[in-house]
Amino acid sequence: MKKHLLTLAIAALAAGGASAQSNDTLAKIKSSGSITQGVRESSGALAYTLGNGVYTGFHYDVCQNIIKDVRRSLGLSQLDIKYQPVTSANRIPLVKNGTVDIECGSTTNDASRQKEVSFANTLYVEEVRIAVKADSPIKSIADLKGKTVATTTGTTSVQLLRQNKRASGIDFKEVTGKDHADSFLLLESGRADAFVMDGQILAGNISKSKNPKDFKILGDVLSVEPIAIMIRKDDPAFKKAVDDSIAAQVKSGEIAKLYDKWFIKPIPPTNTAVNLPASQATKDAWANLNDKPKEEYAANKQ
Repeated sequence: MKKHLLTLAIAALAAGGASAQSNDTLAKIKSSGSITQGVRESSGALAYTLGNGVYTGFHYDVCQNIIKDVRRSLGLSQLDIKYQPVTSANRIPLVKNGTVDIECGSTTNDASRQKEVSFANTLYVEEVRIAVKADSPIKSIADLKGKTVATTTGTTSVQLLRQNKRASGIDFKEVTGKDHADSFLLLESGRADAFVMDGQILAGNISKSKNPKDFKILGDVLSVEPIAIMIRKDDPAFKKAVDDSIAAQVKSGEIAKLYDKWFIKPIPPTNTAVNLPASQATKDAWANLNDKPKEEYAANKQ
């Protein structure tokens, strides 16, 4: 019996060791000589594709700097970067199962998600807004009654809309796109009257549309949310490496330069500016780096 219990104990320790090793991203990167970056295809200026496997955007650039710092800290002369496109629906599973090492898109850091994954310190604080056609009669949340509202599968934007006090008693139809570009197409093609999503994603998709002046973003703010780079849970060494790189980029002024590059200046492929100055909440996040979930941010205009 004692021998049996000892065997079980050794097996348990081995399993624990294997589990710990599976969450050691730095060890995985060093042994494989590669890192897999989760990338988005239509997450506004934060992260998007130019086609043909070329990805870009604010969080993409931040992650490139993080990966360079990780490579140097591991003493590697080179590091192969693999790109894994992710969607709102599969991004968390792909991080959890080890397919993606670092997800550099447009993910909201909230308490529920923190039970499954970890987040780097926030560099962008978002306002969830509503986009409509420029000639639309919709001026506020109240005007959505009887209308069709688009959002993206795997996001919480319409849920936030329904929870908003100003939407009380307002009945509207919900349609979903498989990604943000698909959701914007629902609005652009007239299959939806409004698109509810992060403001910068709305602004980014509008800036890349054929006629940006055909759209507008309403003033109503549904929620204030921290958007952050996502990594596996229970991997303190890798989180520290990521957060240390972010802190260095903030201190050097690199983050401010990247923000200006992606949100103020004209960006490809249309060379149209998103023209979205950093909010005070975003500037505060840079000044006081943290990984607080959205529940710790004050709700705006509920």
